[in-house]
Amino acid sequence: MILIGTMNLTRTRERGDFFCPTCATPQTYRLRARRPFLTIYFIPTVPIGAAELFVQCDRCRSSWDTSVLTLDQAAHEQVQAEQFRDEAIRAAVLMTLEDDKISENEVQTLIHIADLIFDRSLDREELGRLCSIARQSGIRTSNYVLTVSRRWTTHQRLFALQALFLVATASEEKASTKKLAVLAQMRDVMQLTDREYKTAIDDAIEYQVA
Repeated sequence: MILIGTMNLTRTRERGDFFCPTCATPQTYRLRARRPFLTIYFIPTVPIGAAELFVQCDRCRSSWDTSVLTLDQAAHEQVQAEQFRDEAIRAAVLMTLEDDKISENEVQTLIHIADLIFDRSLDREELGRLCSIARQSGIRTSNYVLTVSRRWTTHQRLFALQALFLVATASEEKASTKKLAVLAQMRDVMQLTDREYKTAIDDAIEYQVA
C-alpha cells in the first residue's frame, strides 16, 4: 500500500527590517515562502501549487502580506489615528442610544465633539447611518469599547472617555441612570487609573462649560 498525501513546506527567502503593525515599532522580519507538496510515505516529492509569500515578524511572530513592507511608521500611525476616531465616534453614538432614544441636543453634541475632540467632520446623514447600524447590531457601549480600546493608546482612551461623558450628559433632561452606570464602567473597561478617569471627566466638564 502506497501512502500518498500532501504537506506544506515553508522556507525563509530573505531577512530585513520593517515596521511591524502589531509591535508598533521597527522590527526584523523573515520573508517566507509556503508551498504545498505531494508526499509519498510522508516524504515531499512534487510541488503541487504556487508558493505563497508572507512576512513574519521575528519579535511577535505575526504574519503579514508582503504589502506590509511598504508601510512606514508615519503611515501606520495615520491609519491607526483614523481608525481610532471612527471607533470613538461609534462608541459615543452607542452611549447616546443606551436609553433607546436620541434628542436634538444629543445630535448637536455628537456633531460638536466629533469636530472638537476628534477633528473629524460628522454630518446628520452619516450620524443617521451610524445610529441605524448601532440599533441593528444591538451591541452595548461597554462591550464595544472593551473590544476596540485594546488597541488604543492611553491618550486615546482619555479622549474617548471625554466624548462618552459629554454625550451621556447631553440630554436636556437629567442624564439617565443607565448612561451614568455605563460611564462608570468605563474606568475598568478602558483600564484607567482613578486619577486618569477623574482628570478626563474634569477636562470634559471644561469642554461642556465652554
